[in-house]
Amino acid sequence: MTKIGGKAFDTKLFKRLLVHTKPYRSTYYFVMVAAILLTLFGTLTPILLKVAVDEYITSSDASGLLTFIGIMLGVLLMEVTFQFSFVYFANWLGQEVIRDIRVKLFKHMTAFKMAYFDKSAVGRLVTRAVSDIETIASIFSQGLFMLIADLLKMLVVMVIMLVLEWRLSLIVFAVLPLIVYAARLFQKAMKSAFEQVRTQVANLNTFVQERITGMNIVQLFTREATEYHKFRKINEEHKKAWLRTVWYNSIFFPIAELSSSVTIGLIVWYGGLRAAAGELEIGTIFSFILLIGMLFRPLRQIADKFNTLQMGMVAANRVFAILDTESTIEDQGALEIEKVRGDITFDDVRFSYVADEEVLHGISFEVKAGETVAIVGATGAGKSTIINLLNRFYEIDSGTIAIDGKSIKDFTLTSLRAQSAIVLQDVFLFADSILNNITLRDDRVSEEQVIKAAKQIGIHDFISSLPGGYHYNVKERGAMLSSGQRQLLAFLRAYVTNPSILILDEATSSVDSYSEQLIQDATDTITEGRTSIVIAHRLATIKKADKILVMDAGNIVEVGTHDELLQKEDGYYRNLYEVQFLNEEVA
Repeated sequence: MTKIGGKAFDTKLFKRLLVHTKPYRSTYYFVMVAAILLTLFGTLTPILLKVAVDEYITSSDASGLLTFIGIMLGVLLMEVTFQFSFVYFANWLGQEVIRDIRVKLFKHMTAFKMAYFDKSAVGRLVTRAVSDIETIASIFSQGLFMLIADLLKMLVVMVIMLVLEWRLSLIVFAVLPLIVYAARLFQKAMKSAFEQVRTQVANLNTFVQERITGMNIVQLFTREATEYHKFRKINEEHKKAWLRTVWYNSIFFPIAELSSSVTIGLIVWYGGLRAAAGELEIGTIFSFILLIGMLFRPLRQIADKFNTLQMGMVAANRVFAILDTESTIEDQGALEIEKVRGDITFDDVRFSYVADEEVLHGISFEVKAGETVAIVGATGAGKSTIINLLNRFYEIDSGTIAIDGKSIKDFTLTSLRAQSAIVLQDVFLFADSILNNITLRDDRVSEEQVIKAAKQIGIHDFISSLPGGYHYNVKERGAMLSSGQRQLLAFLRAYVTNPSILILDEATSSVDSYSEQLIQDATDTITEGRTSIVIAHRLATIKKADKILVMDAGNIVEVGTHDELLQKEDGYYRNLYEVQFLNEEVA
């Protein structure tokens, strides 16, 4: 990973960023040419002013002055034209580049293992994908090309000064090192300050995102005051980080302005004495006053633009750090298959989320095509882990997982995951219509197919009763629906994909009795003729299973049907049944 570290400028990181301008080379070079021409036309003004004063004003040549003013207006028009071209296309290039980087970043993140998201704060990732990438655009719109234009203008201005009057130039050049030194100190201080700003922005985004997402917990446990004080503290740190940049600006720019004013004063004093003695033309003094502004103003801006560039580089470093992260599931399988029978085999599978902390200890079992297998056990026994491994959300440490006798690593990830559909206990719905939440905007699934599937599993009436029916917007995370209604939509979403393997992860553990009955009816329809793995807390689903796997602390301790397992004296399932399920059955 490329790091900025303590270096003033990371050329390796900058070159990597410039690679993304290759598709827009013509615009890139046009902006460079526009910067050069803008500089040339801009620096013509002091020269033209000198000529106007010395040749036309002092000699009272009114007609010649009028003609010369026309020439000056033409130069000004050219300067304005190239100023527009430079600003517009520099910003256009920046937006094109960050669009490409943002798309690349999003695609990269969608391929990450679930383990990456387990360890990464969502707010920080949002900051990287949104505000950090937006900051990168400033490298092109306000940083890189502005720096080039300003440096070029300074060089041209210094040459013009020397050509016009070398003694006056020496006065200007004597003050110049003071501003250069101040600008260097300012740049180093601002780089550190901007890094702190980006850190505090990420912290603020993370805190706000988590608290808004978990607002029901905050209010349920009356944590509003506590979270308010935490937010005030984080917000205070964010404010301090920004005030640090304001402090440095408030010191540097007055110093630069004072230096410019002092230099102009010296030029007027010394130049005036020489002009009075007839050794210098008045137009040269006027010209130098303009040239000093053109020399010192870019120098002040260079410090500012360089820090804009640095801020963009810090943001680029953070974004590239994610792009450099190797946290993807290896997709080296070559097997593409539209439909599998559904035979599943786990053979001595071992797995750990954290190294040396094994969660599954040599799990082995088989599921025949068309069977319904229930997995029961205490929380943390490893039930959901089995489902995650079957879909390769995580990589196993050892052993083999196979579908239809072929290792799941032989399948392409897309082909593998297309074979199964999952209904989770915590259903995630996007802020979109019911139809789009069911199809996930897959053009291959029509509205007619969705309606037909909804009728088959018995939830068409429920959807039709909502305002707008299938086009009802459920808002963020399905906030407009009850948990039971969200579960029903999750069943429909799974059903329309026509999966070979159906996975129900505690899908009825938190729904009302009416929704549960609908889900039970839907389950009977969905599981018919396809392999089903059910993690359930409800007895009705377990009793219908062809086989029950009983798990404890990452091991399969018992296997059998409901009746078979109840026959075992002091068996794990029997004890679990008596404690957890018996009351449900009696009720």
